[in-house]
Amino acid sequence: MLYEPAPARMGRRKPDSLARLKLAARKLFVERGYDATRPQDIAREAGLGHGTFYLHYPDKRACFLGFVEDAREELDVYLRAHRASGTTLEERIASTLNAIYDYSDSHPGVLRAAMTDETVIDAEGCEARPLMMQWGGEWAEMIRKAEGEGNACSSFDADIIGQAIVGALHQTSREAHRAGRSRTALVDNLTRFLTRALRPD
Repeated sequence: MLYEPAPARMGRRKPDSLARLKLAARKLFVERGYDATRPQDIAREAGLGHGTFYLHYPDKRACFLGFVEDAREELDVYLRAHRASGTTLEERIASTLNAIYDYSDSHPGVLRAAMTDETVIDAEGCEARPLMMQWGGEWAEMIRKAEGEGNACSSFDADIIGQAIVGALHQTSREAHRAGRSRTALVDNLTRFLTRALRPD
């Protein structure tokens, strides 16, 4: 057997160890939350040495922010694949809501963990742009597009309304889950409410 130079062996192991750390971090952040998860726990769950964690991340906060970004990209891909290209704002809202809830059902706990209050993680470093704020920006873009087509009220500040929608979705989803309301009722009521609220002047 030919000797394989160390750099070649390390080149294979490094991406593999990062992938294992990401899977372990996702599992623990979902199961335990941010506060109760330590870098050594992530390394142990991944079957790696503690020092390997720090080859990829400077601290737990960076690892968590990587998890949040991966969840955001994963959801974006899911939304693009499942969101209907409806011509009306109501169809776009309904298909977006259904896609979000489908993703949440098929990836239990991921969105809840990824939406950890930013004050928890920002205590350890500079301010990060939380997932809910990013989604608010995406809703704002949907509203701007509808405004341009004459399908939404143009007197609103889309950035403010986008953030308001995300806050409403987060709270109503938690309450609906607690009260045992059906997803159909949740999507129907939210869709009708948002469509009427955004109706052109």
